[in-house]
Amino acid sequence: MTVANASGLAPSSQSLTHMARELTSNIDKLATLESCGRGFKFEIENMAKRYFVNQLSDFAGTLVEMPKADIKNLCQLYTEKIFSKQSIKRDECNGGLYTGAAGVGYMCYFLSQHPEFASEKKFLEKSLYYMKPALHFAIYPEKHEKDMQLAFILGGIGSLAVGAALMKALGEDEEMQEYLNQYNALAEECMDRDYLGCGSDELLVGRAGYLCGVLFLEKVFGEKVVSDEIAIKLCIATVEAGRKYSKKRKSPCPLMYAYYDTEYLGAAHGLSGILQILINFPALYEKIPNALDWVKESVDYILSLQTQSGNFPCATDEVTDPRPESDELVHWCHGAPGVIYLMATAYLKWKKEEYLASCLAAGEVVWNKGLLKKGPGLCHGIAGNGYVFLLLYRLTGDKKHLHRAHQFAKFLTSEEFKKAKIPDKPYSLFEGIAGTVCFLADLMQPDKAHFPLFDVFQVAR
Repeated sequence: MTVANASGLAPSSQSLTHMARELTSNIDKLATLESCGRGFKFEIENMAKRYFVNQLSDFAGTLVEMPKADIKNLCQLYTEKIFSKQSIKRDECNGGLYTGAAGVGYMCYFLSQHPEFASEKKFLEKSLYYMKPALHFAIYPEKHEKDMQLAFILGGIGSLAVGAALMKALGEDEEMQEYLNQYNALAEECMDRDYLGCGSDELLVGRAGYLCGVLFLEKVFGEKVVSDEIAIKLCIATVEAGRKYSKKRKSPCPLMYAYYDTEYLGAAHGLSGILQILINFPALYEKIPNALDWVKESVDYILSLQTQSGNFPCATDEVTDPRPESDELVHWCHGAPGVIYLMATAYLKWKKEEYLASCLAAGEVVWNKGLLKKGPGLCHGIAGNGYVFLLLYRLTGDKKHLHRAHQFAKFLTSEEFKKAKIPDKPYSLFEGIAGTVCFLADLMQPDKAHFPLFDVFQVAR
């Protein structure tokens, strides 16, 4: 079936394309103003809520979905806009996979492996176009850029991982091996307990990110490309750092971490992102017998913090002093849309129904409050929240969740969404429409869909 609009009629391919063109036109206007240095931001003032009120049609027993041809057309339209606007200048490589050129390179690589786009050679060619400068930036950082070389999402090692995957797809074995060797070599620099000096364990820039890259590479290559010895040393360093900090702060959670002195709980900088990765390295528990108990108890600690609405606090200081409900964050980076991946991983690993129940509760708060005003992206946008429903569909097989994913996709081309903020990096993977493209493409393969760069259904080492 097709998606119905507010009048109950299905929009045509032409009208969807028109709405998408208007969205990308609005993005262009903001990007032009910002490039002129005017600092223009499209803000919605005097609005307490961070989200649009959800007036979408919920599941009523019949799956309502966007036609595959329309989704594919939207992907093509968005990618052409990205290709016409995304620069490969050196300063555009800063930000890694998150907001840099490497993220667009990943989007192109992802599409090149997608059955609906694999026949189009342009996506491998475009991936190479964006990845070459990103890889040079990663391998030869200037002094002031050195700090981010070890970051997976925000820096250099993420580019190396995607670069290796791309070279495999291109059949360039020598370059592929070069990037894999460099990825392995940089592990040693992540071994010190706090090598960043501000908290070195989280997902975007820390050890959990390096280990996330290990899992990504294993999925791409179908075998271990980073040795158990290296991976488990990093896991041990992560657990020891969490134990030391927890004891020092007398935390009720056996593993606890701080990033810039804040005890974040979410996926991006926080405890749930770290635990999600540690669960995937069972060899760790052979080296530190108590580690499995610490990880499980820490997962249960986060579970205990889930609110009635299904959300999670952003950091431990909000446990005792919660945000007003109108101000709560329902983002992948902070809140239920990110913590759900920890609960899904725990459910798949340990089969405890309370973890699945937590995932379902998270899905409800995302449905109710997940149409974010911050834009279309993955980190704190509608595409990232839409992925929650694709995850729930894979976990349960319930078509209600697939219906909801399509409804979120439909909202991206609605009149109301034109009021949303345009992100600072509007064409990027985590803030902009490159991430939207990944979400839309995954709508066409819901049985294989997963949040970019990590897949909770991947078999653990």
